[in-house]
Amino acid sequence: MQFIDLISQKNRIRTTLLQRIEAIVDHGQYIMGPEVAELESRLAAYTGSRYCVSCSSGTDALLMPLMAKGIGPGDAVITTPFTFIATAEVISLAGATPVFADIAPGTFNIDPDSIAAAVALARERGLNPKALIPVDLFGLPADYDRLEAVAADHGLWILEDAAQSFGATYRNRRAGSFGLAAATSFFPAKPLGCYGDGGAIFTDDEELDVLLRSVRVHGSGVDKYSNDRIGINGRLDSIQAAVLLEKLVIFDEELSSRQRVAEAYSSRLKGRLVVPEIPEGSVSAWAQYSLLASGEEERAAIMDRLRLEGIPSVIYYKIPLHLQKAFAFLGYREGDFPVSEEMSRRVFSLPMHPYLPEEEIGKICSVIASCF
Repeated sequence: MQFIDLISQKNRIRTTLLQRIEAIVDHGQYIMGPEVAELESRLAAYTGSRYCVSCSSGTDALLMPLMAKGIGPGDAVITTPFTFIATAEVISLAGATPVFADIAPGTFNIDPDSIAAAVALARERGLNPKALIPVDLFGLPADYDRLEAVAADHGLWILEDAAQSFGATYRNRRAGSFGLAAATSFFPAKPLGCYGDGGAIFTDDEELDVLLRSVRVHGSGVDKYSNDRIGINGRLDSIQAAVLLEKLVIFDEELSSRQRVAEAYSSRLKGRLVVPEIPEGSVSAWAQYSLLASGEEERAAIMDRLRLEGIPSVIYYKIPLHLQKAFAFLGYREGDFPVSEEMSRRVFSLPMHPYLPEEEIGKICSVIASCF
């Protein structure tokens, strides 16, 4: 059994995808070819954003707005410790300091009520709080109505980490349309993924769009040999754009199938485990289907039983960022973010993809039921 099935999807788009790739081989514009401009236009329209700037990875999609806005030494950026390291890593790469705020237990997303304490801590440490990076974890958008109000109160601009939520909605707005800018990832395992690394940034701000396009190509000015600022090599290649264009054709249908899988899981597992909470007005992209066991012992027993039956499961995330060795210099200790720490001891994820058949869902749920 596959945790994520990319082969069934590939079989659906194979013919038209190979036609697109052959066209790229023929025209020879392998980096930033016409497919990239077409993709940016399609993605901007999909999210309802004025501008889309594609790039080489989801990590670069988070880093580039920080660089474009001049975030650096002495600045603090608030984010969650319950996420993949890239979210906080880019803050350090920009020269700023990550300051963490705990998550809400129901959604795994950053708790708006925890932002004020993080801002206060940053100032106590002599830092200047500049930005907030909420993460739309497992495909569910964060609570942007409350986050935007809190950010405004503290003079923070928002960079939405939509790496896992492309295609999701919050109050009838697409993920990728919140904050000053939003970043997403096209890593192959994401709801919309390419066949390598790729990412994109969305914004309605014209000046930021211009800056991002400069940062993407080594800080270029009027041409790539005129450099106005420090940048990176963050360009997207044409073949990855072609893959994404073909996947976009079937994307909404795949999102519906992900919803079907999630509902099937929840209807069978509710009452045995804590199933995902989707607040009213939100629709998840279901990048992951993540459950909560009662504790580490129960989680280990369930995952062992699944493994014996040939069913993969994964823990996202077993060590919160404030306890990672890479961030030891920040001085956080165990107990500083109790919700994140508790979730890391209880959470685990089941196979989730649009092509998961009913019989496999049934088998997975039966194996879990046998543990109780």
